[in-house]
Amino acid sequence: QVQLVESGGGLVQPGGSLRLSCAASGLSFDNYAIGWFRQAPGKEREYVSCFSSSEGSTYYADVVKGRFTMSRDNARNTMYLQMNSLNPEDTAVYYCATRLPGYYFCSGYGSDYNYWGQGTQVSVSS
Repeated sequence: QVQLVESGGGLVQPGGSLRLSCAASGLSFDNYAIGWFRQAPGKEREYVSCFSSSEGSTYYADVVKGRFTMSRDNARNTMYLQMNSLNPEDTAVYYCATRLPGYYFCSGYGSDYNYWGQGTQVSVSS
């Protein structure tokens, strides 16, 4: 059974940084596409980034490109999202998600992901 648990959210001032973690069980990062999404109050869920195990590549939404970086620790089976230069528009609940095994390629559509964590709140405010 796949389980994803996010952590690392919090309140940060504009220009600050946070690192989110997504601890996974029941899967190996070598066989999955792992994505990060976010949802702000009153807004649609938004794609943030994705790691494709088949390509060994990471993709980012334009709105976070150059500021956010995905990384992973295979020994801990944990995926990270380093977020720098945060601004108030980054305030949202952040979720990690995976596609089904065998679907190794990234997708920007949340409906293509089958397993989701509970989310972690990120608030950017002075």
